[in-house]
Amino acid sequence: MERRKFLAPEFIIGSNSIELIDRYSNNLDAKKVMIVSDEGVVKAGWVDRVERKLKKAKIKCAVFSSVTPNPKDTEVMEGADFYRNEKCDLIVSVGGGSPMDCAKGIGIVLSDNDNILAFEGVDKIKIPPPPLICIPTTAGTGSEVSQFSIINAVNRKVKIAIISKTIVPDVGLVDPETTQTMPPELTAATGMDALVHSVEAYVSNASSPITDLHALKSIELVAENLVKSVKTNKRMYRDNMMLASLLAGLAFSNASLGLVHSMAHSLGGYFNLAHGECNALLLEAVIDFNFDAEPERFYKILELLTKKKISPKDNVKSILIETLHNMRREIGMDYSLSSLGLKKSDVPTLAEKAMNDPCHATNPKTVSYKDIVSCYEKAF
Repeated sequence: MERRKFLAPEFIIGSNSIELIDRYSNNLDAKKVMIVSDEGVVKAGWVDRVERKLKKAKIKCAVFSSVTPNPKDTEVMEGADFYRNEKCDLIVSVGGGSPMDCAKGIGIVLSDNDNILAFEGVDKIKIPPPPLICIPTTAGTGSEVSQFSIINAVNRKVKIAIISKTIVPDVGLVDPETTQTMPPELTAATGMDALVHSVEAYVSNASSPITDLHALKSIELVAENLVKSVKTNKRMYRDNMMLASLLAGLAFSNASLGLVHSMAHSLGGYFNLAHGECNALLLEAVIDFNFDAEPERFYKILELLTKKKISPKDNVKSILIETLHNMRREIGMDYSLSSLGLKKSDVPTLAEKAMNDPCHATNPKTVSYKDIVSCYEKAF
């Protein structure tokens, strides 16, 4: 067996996990907590629930809720100033991928005392950030257990990836109840995000038996629960999607990702689009490109998605792409890049930015600029 290293934080998953915020804050000897969130999560009441629990435990807190979708580098820098001015000693993120990634970025700036954009890439952080507790309120990002932070470099109009074991959260409090306030369109986009995380981790050239276990179970859970969680608000489906998201996070944090994410970071940063939506619209085109590099693994993915034994004599690639498209149709995402206003003239710029993204380093197939151009064009 090849020797491998794996990273995962302490995490609690299940009903009322959010109620443990006071215990874990005390464990980390917090005197004043900075809560990083966004206005939508604040309105849903989850920040207030955390505040009440902390105040009851006589732990002070200050709320930074200026995070927007696709967290901007400027928001990270503002958050770091907020932490210093409020004299906080612990960061608690309450929200989806944007607040969690912003919270990680804030911690990086505080410890290493530089602009967040200086840490783009792999292992650029020298000093571990302040303690971080993540409470996810969406089922898709997996950021509560990952060593990734994705930040929007506003002036460059691209999302940058920061990858480091130092930004794996200290604790993840994963409470499926928090996802019951998500609207259907957000449930769909974040659910597809979880699926893409698992698919890319499973076919990654850095995959392993351990990450495969997490990725495959996540794919199975998404196949069984995503459509139902979009169409109904039943707790069982929400619970299973939150588990799928967590397992996907463990998988991609340790096996990394692939071309879908490199292209999605470019697309989302350039047009300020939701990350899960970008992943969903690009997945089929990238599978078409990658399929012959890992046909047996894509065959296994198809079996999990359809719950059927597919004959190897069939055109597995076409069936898999059709299956994914049908899933998108069922959850209200039956559209393409052109529907979002993108033009073919945008593709060269997008491809150039995607080529510079580190995620495709673990793509199962070596990628060229022309390959990326072709994949974008297929997604039109």
